[in-house]
Amino acid sequence: MAAVRVEAVLAAAEEQEAEKRRSITVEKELELEYDLGNLLAVDRNPPPAAALRGAGPRREALLRALARDNTQLLVSQLWGLPAERAGGAGGPLVAQLPEPTFGLPREKPPPKPRPPTRWEQFARLKGIRRKKKTSLVWDEQAKEWRRRWGYRRAGGDPSRAWLAEVPAGADPEEDQFARLRREKRERVARNELNRLRNLARAHRAGTAVPAAPLHPTGHQDRDELRRVARVARVSTASLGRFQPRLPKEPAEPPSRSGGKKRRFEPLLGNLAAERSRQLELLRDMGSKKPVLDITRAVNKQMRQEEAEAAAANKGKKQSKRGKRGRRQQRPGRSGKKSGARRQAQKQKPAGGGTGGGRRKKA
Repeated sequence: MAAVRVEAVLAAAEEQEAEKRRSITVEKELELEYDLGNLLAVDRNPPPAAALRGAGPRREALLRALARDNTQLLVSQLWGLPAERAGGAGGPLVAQLPEPTFGLPREKPPPKPRPPTRWEQFARLKGIRRKKKTSLVWDEQAKEWRRRWGYRRAGGDPSRAWLAEVPAGADPEEDQFARLRREKRERVARNELNRLRNLARAHRAGTAVPAAPLHPTGHQDRDELRRVARVARVSTASLGRFQPRLPKEPAEPPSRSGGKKRRFEPLLGNLAAERSRQLELLRDMGSKKPVLDITRAVNKQMRQEEAEAAAANKGKKQSKRGKRGRRQQRPGRSGKKSGARRQAQKQKPAGGGTGGGRRKKA
């Protein structure tokens, strides 16, 4: 009995040792293809087709074992990479991943190139190359380095100088300071016009146009404040999903465009609700009586009655206007006198006439 027990203990110990070795050692007919930069392992070995048929516990156990073996191979490759301690001797062990070799597809399409401006097209046609200029230049008057453009630039603003040179051939009586200010306004207006033209050309080309900036004003209404808050919310990496909400703000995070997000029914969900909707649709299609929308029918009837009443009132007004015009213009009583009657009045004596004239009492 003692010998039997010793043999059983040794056999159990050997099985445990083999199980431990099997947990870290995986044998494959074909070596896996690794992309450690993306933590990717590709297994080209065909799985057993007989074991994958059906949907029983045997298939699930086989898939779990296959996933476990491939993960073990990938982790073994990661342990072979050079590693270092992050944050000192007591920090975690971090492996240095190589550069990825497998090209992953993009989540979104690549951005479209910006259309060239008129100056860029002209420079490309003429072969003009852009030269890099330094932002600071030496100012001889101030004896210091100043900006080339903008506020406190080198040389100062010619329109604000205390002395202005009269160019040759100009009118000596002309105000040169007013001329410089006028030319500056014209340059600013020309640049703004060119900027608007570029934006319109980019809009016609179908590219994205930058939105109008949000300038703070003294009196902001509710809509503007809501728009500013929405833009601030979606400016984060998570599009405002993890930002604290304001009082009386909807729970759904706002979108970048500010419109309502379309909602679609899930593909796998409540099958009873989907079945009821489909049956109701088939019942409406197969019924002889059409579906009556009471609200829409009442609104249509009200609009029809209002249109009929308006047409009747318009006809009454036109008939009254026609009667009044016929009553005023009767035959034989027109305001214009005929030529024969005017000629007869001219031939009457000045002292009075006979016949139809009025007689004076004696």
